[in-house]
Amino acid sequence: MNRLSHPGSSHPRAFWRQGLAVPLLALLVALTASGSAATLKKDIEYGSAGGMRLLLDASVPDGQGPFPVAILIHGGGWGSGDKSGTDVPNSGADITPWFAPLTEANFTWFSINYRLAPASRWPACFDDVQTAIRWVKAHAAEFKGDPGRIVLFGHSAGGHLAFLSGVLSDEATRVQAVVGFAPVTDFEFDLQARGGLSTALQNLLGRPKEATPESLARLREISPINRVRAGLPPFLILQGDADKTVPMQATVNFRDKLVAAGNTCDFWVIPRAPHRLKPWIECDPTYPGRLVAWLRQKLGSGAN
Repeated sequence: MNRLSHPGSSHPRAFWRQGLAVPLLALLVALTASGSAATLKKDIEYGSAGGMRLLLDASVPDGQGPFPVAILIHGGGWGSGDKSGTDVPNSGADITPWFAPLTEANFTWFSINYRLAPASRWPACFDDVQTAIRWVKAHAAEFKGDPGRIVLFGHSAGGHLAFLSGVLSDEATRVQAVVGFAPVTDFEFDLQARGGLSTALQNLLGRPKEATPESLARLREISPINRVRAGLPPFLILQGDADKTVPMQATVNFRDKLVAAGNTCDFWVIPRAPHRLKPWIECDPTYPGRLVAWLRQKLGSGAN
């Protein structure tokens, strides 16, 4: 498989020191010293469903704003993960690597929880993401955010939810950019290699392992690659070339279909990076700075 190239950029001081990743503690100190402090507001209710309160955390930058907005959607196979970054130590669903770059870049960011399988089957998690997007657009200004400059972030299963939201968006849920970290885009691609539905998909859909005609129809329906159309916001995909969970070719196929439909989709391959996010900074210390630069280009400038 050919490795896809990506453009280079300058190395941000908070993530690069003599070619080595800066430890988390030093990173937090750097954020405070640079004046990029923020207030974290936890457990804000953005809706309710199935007798559950739907909660998010909000990070609000110092200053006047309005600031660009990021909505963060954790992964975890649709059955685990948490808005705080991780639900268990060393979890593959840990999204804490997103927090510091967005905070330093003066983003208002919202990290959301959603209903998890198998207690809540499809489409509960997707419905919750839609509710969160609408809530953030309506309330962003209360957190110094600009409702006209919103990006969705998603990792793995969260990338699936972000990308499906992006391709199916309407006026109420449309955002200005979508970023996926090793997103799941095509459920059929590796179905045969997996021997049928994975445990995560069985839990999500309430279906057996066998790929029945009914299961295939549902998998096709909820695969972002099958819902691509013209007129979508710009997409960015990041994926490690050591990823053993999401097939790289499936991601390439999704990128190609977006571009063929006239959309913008950039694809950066992180060398030696696995599926989980925590090691990425060691594989490519420049990627957070390039990511922020991409976001600023696509979202445009505001009053901040």
